[in-house]
Amino acid sequence: MDPTKAVEMVDENTICVAAILGSTLNGEFEDVKLLNDLLLEKNKQTGWETPIHVDAASGGFIAPFLYPELEWDFRLPLVKSINVSGHKYGLVYAGIGWVIWRTKEDLPEELIFHINYLGSDQPTFTLNFSKGSSQVIAQYYQLIRLGFEGYLNVMQNCQDNAIVLKKGLEKTGRFTIVSKDNGIPLVAFSLKDRSKHNEFEVSEMLRRFGWIVPAYTMPADAQHVTVLRVVVREDFSRTLAERLVLDITKVLNELEHLPSKTSNDTKGKNGVVKKSALETQREITDVWKKFVMARKTSKVC
Repeated sequence: MDPTKAVEMVDENTICVAAILGSTLNGEFEDVKLLNDLLLEKNKQTGWETPIHVDAASGGFIAPFLYPELEWDFRLPLVKSINVSGHKYGLVYAGIGWVIWRTKEDLPEELIFHINYLGSDQPTFTLNFSKGSSQVIAQYYQLIRLGFEGYLNVMQNCQDNAIVLKKGLEKTGRFTIVSKDNGIPLVAFSLKDRSKHNEFEVSEMLRRFGWIVPAYTMPADAQHVTVLRVVVREDFSRTLAERLVLDITKVLNELEHLPSKTSNDTKGKNGVVKKSALETQREITDVWKKFVMARKTSKVC
């Protein structure tokens, strides 16, 4: 997100501006500090009180340890709430996450549900349903067991292994690294030459070696960019990073001996190139978007 463009879009109906600390697509940290400064100025000019919410699902367990000087949290006056997922870099299995507000006043009372049928008043902001507490207990255990120093060591190790993977991929000379150095331990990369084969083929062939490396297109206005992504977690060792680079190199060598996806076997009658399922899906999506936008601009209800 471009903080300048985001603040330009803020009006009197804006509930808040949400910044992402650790993009799912490339691991990048959005500039929360710049967003805060620009929004402070706009609030001063307009008299509004537009706040910031930080989606730190992944970065909330990365930034405090690897980038302690980075201002993205409650050190910034407009940051009123932050959410974090413990099942990502909190080192707990799936099903745990939470949100923290700066002060009690930042969470409107009318959004809180109060129940007392269990013997005492229990306020809750989420949905009420029965659920096991194992993830909460596991998260509590990890926080107590590892402490600040333990999490620091784990995150530093993840970052070091991500660097090993990145350098290994760069050494092949076949990939462009799309992810940023400052962010979550993640390596997103794309092929430099896609004239014969693409990232989806690499992803598919890597499964034969036991790897599930997703390939996907970037969002709107960048659909032409396709990347492969590897998220480096605690159990992704340096040995595994080196092995993955070797297996990717094997896949690339095998692809060189296979016919191109853009060869004659993809052509139909009269030499017309057949469209892939992904290309067809994109066209359908584009047509649907134009249809919806046309209805909006024509004010048809």
